[in-house]
Parts: sequence; C-alpha cells; structure tokens
Amino acid sequence: MPALKPETIFPTEEEDATITTAALSDPDARPLTEQEWATFKPRLRVGGSSVQVRKISTTIRLDNDVLAAMEATGPGWQTRVNDALRALFIQSPSS
Repeated sequence: MPALKPETIFPTEEEDATITTAALSDPDARPLTEQEWATFKPRLRVGGSSVQVRKISTTIRLDNDVLAAMEATGPGWQTRVNDALRALFIQSPSS
C-alpha cells in the first residue's frame, strides 16, 4: 500500500459510523454477500483479436518534428501511432 500524504485526514469513529450507516441505508450501495462475491470471476486479458489487450506505458525518444507531426493529427494520435506500429511490426493472423 502506498504511503499516505502527511495532510491526510481520517474521520473520527463517530464520523465513520455516520458514513457507514448512510452507506448501508442506500439500497443502491449495499454490500455484496459472500454468495454474491463467490459468483464473480476475474477477467482474463490475453492477446488476440477478440480480447482487448491491456496497454503498457513506456517512454521513447522521438525527433521533435516527428512528434509534432503526430500530435498535429489531433486527438487519438497515440492510438493511430500504436496502430501504425502494429501494422509495421506485427503480422496479422491472416498473413
């Protein structure tokens, strides 16, 4: 667990009890039962066309003009760069 900031304020026991009571009285925010928790299955993320792959943050160095040209294409430029790199380096399953 990450360290908390020094200015973190914790509720008093009374405030915590009030918050808990309010949460438990909200029908849309009721806690799950053990039986309900047992029905959950972890999501599996794998490569392939039918399952979305989790992206990984990385750092690369690019020439200023290359980066400017990519950003100039507007919102979604990072996705388009990812798609171009995929087309360049990864063969499609039908190839």
